[in-house]
Amino acid sequence: MTTTEYRKTAESLASLSAMQRHVTQEDGTEPAFRNEYWDNHEPGIYVDVVSGQPLFSSLDKYDSRTGWPSFTAPIDPAAVTTKTDRKLFMARTEVRSSGADSHLGHVFGDGPKARGGKRYCMNSAALRFVPAAQLAEQGYGQFAALFETDHDATTGDIA
Repeated sequence: MTTTEYRKTAESLASLSAMQRHVTQEDGTEPAFRNEYWDNHEPGIYVDVVSGQPLFSSLDKYDSRTGWPSFTAPIDPAAVTTKTDRKLFMARTEVRSSGADSHLGHVFGDGPKARGGKRYCMNSAALRFVPAAQLAEQGYGQFAALFETDHDATTGDIA
């Protein structure tokens, strides 16, 4: 699928929880350490909760000790867009899904240097996790090959 096929619809917006709507549509932020995926270590991918667009892989997830799920890179650079956010009296780089324009979080330059130096600090409320074992049945079979080798899902290193 192309990014133009991942759009927000009235139905997808209606199915969002209050927190998911606040984060994705109102550029909000959920509480640190009190969100669904900050400590998830299962193999799989994370998709936009609004459109289902694949965004991040557990192979690129790491513990940033911030209380939010953090990744070193998107699953595909075209899956996300960035823009300058000046809401907190400083310039930050906001990350949005390219298909549905959902607010996801921010990207910072303090990630693991050996893995590119970026920290994509995302809100769990903007994501839906698809376990590796369910990729095919949920329509994401093209990503199954990512998990066919022995990778450490928390560091992305080959075991």
